[in-house]
Amino acid sequence: MGHDLLGAKIMLVDDSATNLMLAKKALSDRGAVFTVPSAQRMFELVGQVEPHLIILDVNMPGMSGLEAIRLLKSSPETRDIPVIFLTANADVGSEIEGLSLGAVDYLYKPIESTLLRQRVDIHLTIVAQRLRLEAQSRELKSFNENLKQMVEDETKKVMLLEGAILETVVDLVESRDETTGGHVSRTIHWLQLMVDRLKDTDSCPDELRYWDIPLFLQSSRLHDVGKIAIDDAILKKPGPLTAEEFEIMKTHAARGAEIIDRIAKNLPDGESTYLSEARIMALTHHEKWDGSGYPKGLAGSDIPLQGRLMAITDVYDALVSKRPYKKPFSHDEAAKILVEGAGSHFDPSLIDVFKAVSDAFRTA
Repeated sequence: MGHDLLGAKIMLVDDSATNLMLAKKALSDRGAVFTVPSAQRMFELVGQVEPHLIILDVNMPGMSGLEAIRLLKSSPETRDIPVIFLTANADVGSEIEGLSLGAVDYLYKPIESTLLRQRVDIHLTIVAQRLRLEAQSRELKSFNENLKQMVEDETKKVMLLEGAILETVVDLVESRDETTGGHVSRTIHWLQLMVDRLKDTDSCPDELRYWDIPLFLQSSRLHDVGKIAIDDAILKKPGPLTAEEFEIMKTHAARGAEIIDRIAKNLPDGESTYLSEARIMALTHHEKWDGSGYPKGLAGSDIPLQGRLMAITDVYDALVSKRPYKKPFSHDEAAKILVEGAGSHFDPSLIDVFKAVSDAFRTA
């Protein structure tokens, strides 16, 4: 019988030179055997040798085997080394104590070579299995870490590609609606101001604490994507819309959600957090707190937080921007209109947030 631990190192600790000689001879083909005359000397060498197995005499002058195993098992560097006790006393109480302290086996003197070899083979086989499991665990951990990094890298590539495509769509929308150039970049800036302020308040909604804020801000770029479906004669009309034209213009919210649904449907897994956020804003940024908005007539907190935030920045930009049919409002005039719309058009708590940061809106 043998073991499959390559380069096995066995440390024999006994104050009897005869026992050391006999044991070393019996185990010479089992690996490298290191003979040590005392427990004190063992502790001087154990860090250098790093044995896979220690055969330790129980009764030695100076430091006994029982004292030595207590120290071995108390140290992270040596506690996993299996210890076989060697003793001349067939004392059941001593054997129980040794096993309770962490010994894996007991052998009795005089040393019987065949039994010694068999016991050593058993425990070195266990060590070999443990080392293989530890190596496999490290390899699996490394593989998982590499796989995770690969997935993250590929995800970033996909997100960058997705972002580039969607940004092109947004640019197309803005280029068609000539009167709103820069609208997207300005609303992102103002959304950032409001979200940052909202996170610092005691009334911050729990849902916001779990948002991926950069993703939320970037996905807001698609809130007007539905305008792609609006005829140029209405979208670019250099004057106020008729009631019929306004009804057509209002469809851009629902059409925006439909367009995003079609994009998501063509994704490999049919899902995208980016598109989910974008869909919410496209569909709900024209809903009003009192339920008089469109396309669904949602009211109060039934309107998603994303839509309620977008509504404020979207209306503010419309007010301060120049249109063929109106001059731009000043910041103070636009702010006054927003504040007056609290509780009817806008979420009152978000208007409080707007008031806290409104001065910073001037700089966009």
